[in-house]
Amino acid sequence: MAKPPAERLPPGQYLEDEMPVLHYGPVPRFDPKSWDFRVFGLVANPLQLRYDDILAMPAKRIVADVHCVTHWSVLDTVWEGVPARDILALAQPLPEARFVLVHAEHGYTTNLPLERLMDDDVLLAYRYRDAPLAPEHGYPLRLVVPKLYFWKSAKWVRGFELMARDRKGFWESRGYHNDGDPWKEERYG
Repeated sequence: MAKPPAERLPPGQYLEDEMPVLHYGPVPRFDPKSWDFRVFGLVANPLQLRYDDILAMPAKRIVADVHCVTHWSVLDTVWEGVPARDILALAQPLPEARFVLVHAEHGYTTNLPLERLMDDDVLLAYRYRDAPLAPEHGYPLRLVVPKLYFWKSAKWVRGFELMARDRKGFWESRGYHNDGDPWKEERYG
């Protein structure tokens, strides 16, 4: 049985019914002819996947609570997509790969430990609430990392760069916490 809503809210959060639309830069246009998703850096098998390649992979559905650094939370969000670890398995990370810089449109980046990206609930999502992902929520592809503040769940994601050393992403280099755990209130560094 699920916990009552109040017990599912991290410290400092309030409940919303819908996800507010917040993002850096304009909503990009999706051109399936030129769009790709790359996995590069410290991998044995660099990947360049088309959108249709991703849609053809086995999908997973998750139900997760999401928490934004701006204090709102939405419970029981439903996402569908490809587990990030399945794509990483195809790329075959090298033993020295420990961190990932997630690349998205407009030069946006966010950083994660590789082990976090391998969690079983981390998706490259293309559906939200049983419908195609809306452009303002990240269409065609959004990274969903439910255990962290939602800025780590990059919209319009275009690639994973595997690295031996951590490199701060867009918000992390502007004072946001490097880890972003909502239960520890890791909002700012």
